Amino acid sequence: MYRKLIFIVFVIFSLSCNKTIRKPSATNSVKRPNIIFVFIDDMGYGDLSIYGNAGVKTPHIDRLAEEGMRFTQFYVNSPICSPSRVAVLTGQYPLRWNITSYLADSARNIKRGMDQYLDIKAPSLARILQKEGYYTAHVGKWHMGGQRNVHGAPLIADFGFNSSYTSFEGLGERIGWIFETYKWNGSHRFPLSVEQEKLGHGSVTWITRHQETGIYVNKVLEEIKKAQEQDQPFYINLWTSDVHTPIESPPELRGDSSLNSQYLGVITELDKQLGRLFEHVRNDPKLRDNTLILLSSDNGPPQGIGSAGGLRGRKGQLYEGGIKEPFIVWAPGRVNPKMVGKVNNNTILAGMDLPPSILSIAGIKAPDSIKFDGMDMKEIWFGDSGSDRAAPVMWVRPPDTQGPTHEFQDLAIRKGKWKLLTNINGKHVELYNIESNPGETIDLAKQHPEITSDLKSEVLNWFYGIRSKSPVSVKPWK
Repeated sequence: MYRKLIFIVFVIFSLSCNKTIRKPSATNSVKRPNIIFVFIDDMGYGDLSIYGNAGVKTPHIDRLAEEGMRFTQFYVNSPICSPSRVAVLTGQYPLRWNITSYLADSARNIKRGMDQYLDIKAPSLARILQKEGYYTAHVGKWHMGGQRNVHGAPLIADFGFNSSYTSFEGLGERIGWIFETYKWNGSHRFPLSVEQEKLGHGSVTWITRHQETGIYVNKVLEEIKKAQEQDQPFYINLWTSDVHTPIESPPELRGDSSLNSQYLGVITELDKQLGRLFEHVRNDPKLRDNTLILLSSDNGPPQGIGSAGGLRGRKGQLYEGGIKEPFIVWAPGRVNPKMVGKVNNNTILAGMDLPPSILSIAGIKAPDSIKFDGMDMKEIWFGDSGSDRAAPVMWVRPPDTQGPTHEFQDLAIRKGKWKLLTNINGKHVELYNIESNPGETIDLAKQHPEITSDLKSEVLNWFYGIRSKSPVSVKPWK
């Protein structure tokens, strides 16, 4: 009897243990997705052929959109690089971190009332993912600290990246630019690369400018292999320095060597190199069926080159051409089959939506201490919903882009079909119906005084609510 009792207890204990420690099989469990975020530099809304550019062919990016979804109401959170990048990393308005224009040398940052680099205390999508078991890597332009002559900035790795490989706008292992057709004081080496190399904190490899995107793609492929060898899901940034000036396309794509020909050549080469990455993912079943690729650009095109797709404004301005960008989501098996190849022309999306949306897709809850300004737009990205945005999106103009006669407004807000621009003193107000007038040519402020008043109050309260908490005493706006 005693032996029989022991045997029964043993059986019950064994079954209990098996129930506790048995892991679900790979075929039955939902794997956390791999994520690749391609962030192009200074590419305009109308620069891709699939977004209407008849003067260039971008077949690899076009195919990405045709196999996924593309959006026409996606906004970055600044019309210039550094703050736009802060938003996609933190999920918050860059104004909260006092980065409102591109980070430059120390004196220029102080003059504009900006911090020298992104505070290490800022939320980081990569840091959250890393703590949850993701392999994280940043490849390409950073520009949130460690640029020019600015000492003391955090390393890219400090924001939660297992690996980083960047340009002269960040710290860690990086590259410097050599140009074949440009010279500065007799040297083909780019002066900003030369200056930044002195900061240390990582080795610098000098490369020819037109090789850069290809080198970055090679690095991303290496990082994917590392993650696979470690059996970890991965999050990888591929933030190109193309198509930012100074540009230099491969010799065979320079045409007549004019700025426009060089620009088209750079876009062509960019698409070709990105195509190698897309094909690698597409041709590996383990990657294809569980990888999300996002593609966009950090701000509108600069004056003189690139296309804003007929929109008003350019880089540095709060009109549509400065802040509206292409946005493509590729995710086989996740995008609603009925929506593959479709276009969402209605839902307003923002750069700061990336962290909460990606975390939701990965099934990861953000720490309670983090309050995102962005929204979880997962269902929109995958075509499971076409609902309107539940909150407005607001912008601050970079302090050094006031316009030749200070004509550019300081603030903007997009709420539903309406967009309002104003100065921080409440003057120089313009109101546009973006649905019927995306080119912002018909100012409706006088015809709709109530809407104008409400939106102006909302954006001013937002601005002063954040600005009052800033430790910076210098105010760059006049």
